[in-house]
Amino acid sequence: MPTVIVIGRFRFHSCSADFNEPAHIHISAPDGEAKFWLQPIRVAYSHGFRAKDLRTLDRLVRENQETLLEAWHEYFPE
Repeated sequence: MPTVIVIGRFRFHSCSADFNEPAHIHISAPDGEAKFWLQPIRVAYSHGFRAKDLRTLDRLVRENQETLLEAWHEYFPE
């Protein structure tokens, strides 16, 4: 799975099997994983992360939305 960015303990990455889904990003850390849709930004699922972590992830996705979308479209050209 290609890593797009790493911020602190969070690794933002894509999964090659997800080409048929809307733009999204997977986020992994030692204590959890989540998937965020990128347009509009919202949590698709989360396992292991606390509410505080999800608020942090939501902020990070919003701050990096442009970069994450560019990486999505580069990895999954239309």
